[in-house]
Order: sequence, then structure tokens, then C-alpha cells
Amino acid sequence: MPPTRIPQQEDFSSLPPSLQISLHHPSPPESTTAILLLFHGLGDTNTPFLSFASQLALPGVLAISIRGISPLPPSLLGLPSDFDGELNNFHWGDDLTIDGRTGELDMDPGYEKVTGLVMDKLVGEVLIGRCGWETSDVLLFGFGQGGGVALGLGSLLRTWNSEKEDAKVREVKEGEEVKEGVIETKKEKGNKAFKGIVSIGGALPPSMIPSISAREKAKTPVLVLHGSKSEYVGEDEVDLIEREFENVKVVEWKRPDDGMPRSREEVLPMMEFFAERLKSGFP
Repeated sequence: MPPTRIPQQEDFSSLPPSLQISLHHPSPPESTTAILLLFHGLGDTNTPFLSFASQLALPGVLAISIRGISPLPPSLLGLPSDFDGELNNFHWGDDLTIDGRTGELDMDPGYEKVTGLVMDKLVGEVLIGRCGWETSDVLLFGFGQGGGVALGLGSLLRTWNSEKEDAKVREVKEGEEVKEGVIETKKEKGNKAFKGIVSIGGALPPSMIPSISAREKAKTPVLVLHGSKSEYVGEDEVDLIEREFENVKVVEWKRPDDGMPRSREEVLPMMEFFAERLKSGFP
């Protein structure tokens, strides 16, 4: 593992075009001690969430706002199907499907593409492999569909191998000769965790839960915020999150809808969670 260094824009040049990111460094950049990945909601883009991160101004936190991997079809935006202008409305799913029960977009269309892009490319290759950070240095924040993605990545981390994309790195067995081009390394085992996850109005997608029947609960601490009449987060969704994660706090706002925080009362639980996670070590 290389020494830890602060990621710069050029470090992400190897990411595929479908994974667009924008950065906000703390002041001064050298104060960076943690990384925050931000996932916007359905039909949004990464720019507003970068502004949100700059307003949060979390001390020592490098914010990486990620754009959804696919644009919404013009027809869903009330535009003609042959519209050829630039759209800034993206989603995270493998596909767009309609829920037969509600007639609304299915909130769990599968997330294999974004999982591979974020975990293997962004986290595995760049943050860990190139810059020397650990998953325990990384916070996740998401809204709506993006909140579900953040929770899903925390769930999948239990079975993710951060070294699988590096062909030159493999576990060296005891007594085995280390040949040229092979880096001796201690293979990661156990229940890995992120530093923390905040999800606003996002539910854990069942498709992102590992299929191992005897799995332990995920160790990443989780904060779920939602409105009193949230469209996507109810008792069943909270129960599922609590079954899969060991440390979960749920805050129900007084207002009915989800949305982004609008008052000190709504922001306070999130800021307290960030403060607690940033002063702590490994979860």
C-alpha cells in the first residue's frame, strides 16, 4: 500500500467517461484526514451536491461529488424523444423500469454498474491503490436513490475485495518465493467498513445485499433521515436496514416529505453524526 496522499483531479483521469466526479478540498488541502463521497438523487447531477459539500465545510474532509452513471431519457422529463440538447438529469440504476404495482419508477433496478465503477475503480484503484487511503477513511452521503446506493455499497462492502483489480498484487503464501512483479501483501479479511453513511430518504436496495446466508451485519455506522410520510422510507425499509447494519440511527423529521435539510432541527442530527464519525477511529 503506498503512503497516504491527498487525491488530486489528475488521479481520477483513469476513470471511465461514465463516472464523472468533482472535488472540493478542505482549507488548507493538507488538512485532509477523511473523504466524503456524495450521491445525488434521481434526476439530479453532481454539481449541486458539490455546493452542498462546500457549505457543510466539514473540517479536514475532501468531498467527491459523483454524477449518476446514466442520463434520464428525455421523455421522462417531458421533452420530445428526439431531443438532442444537453441534459443534466442522471440516475444510478442499471436500467429504468416501471414498478407494476405503483406505476412509478422501480427504485431497485439493479446497481451492478455503479458498484463496479465506484468500488473497483474510484475506491479500489484510485483512493486505495493509488493514494493509499482505506475504506475506514471514507464517508458516504446520499439523497433519495443516491442514498440507497450509499447504503447498498456499505452492505456490499462485507464481501468486497479491494485487491481484486490489481493483477500484480496477490497473497503470498508462507514460504513462497516472491518473484519479480509480485507485491507481498496482507490480504484483507474480515468485516470491512466505511467511516459512516448518511442517507436522506433512501432505502437499502435488496439487490445490493450480499447473498451469503451466514453474513454478519455490516459494521459501517448509518444515519437515516426521512420525512414523516416519506414515499420510500417506512417501517419495512427501516427494518431491512437494521437487519443488515449493526449500528443504525433513524431520525424522522416533522415535515412529511424527505427533501434536503431545511432547518437547524433537521441539519443537527446529520452534523452530530459527522462530528462523531470524524473524531473516531476505525468503526
